[in-house]
Amino acid sequence: MANLKSSKKDVRRNTRLRGINLSVRTGLKTSVKKARQAITEGDAAKATQAVREVQKQLDKAVKRGIIHKRQAARRKSRIASQAAKVAKK
Repeated sequence: MANLKSSKKDVRRNTRLRGINLSVRTGLKTSVKKARQAITEGDAAKATQAVREVQKQLDKAVKRGIIHKRQAARRKSRIASQAAKVAKK
């Protein structure tokens, strides 16, 4: 355990931020799962709305430093290409 007062404060802060970041990452996984489910159902309107929501959440996570910008770009690209296939049908 840390001895310095500032180190103890850092530990408290890091614990709190870890919980926040974990909840955001979990929410991202849930949103991606919902979008993929909409895509597999074949509902183009529902899929595009879900993809839009996922992209918004990914951008927010990048802005807050929770995930890397290239990871977000990769995830957005993959889910958008899957949704585009459904939209063509």
